[in-house]
Amino acid sequence: MTGYPIDVFWSDEDQTSIGDVPDLAYCSARGAPPHAAVGEAELAVEAWLQAARETGRAIPTPSPRAVQA
Repeated sequence: MTGYPIDVFWSDEDQTSIGDVPDLAYCSARGAPPHAAVGEAELAVEAWLQAARETGRAIPTPSPRAVQA
């Protein structure tokens, strides 16, 4: 778990679920069921953060999100 909010939605164009990380530019992933998209997005966040550290890019603080029941 990365702490960054992940928005999950269905993409008609790709015919799969997309996990988008709005706090990190161009950080998203896809997976057939929604939970797979979340798992892949978490891996994408780790890769994004590693690349940012290696290149000296600023790393944003995760934004707070309200949990919806």
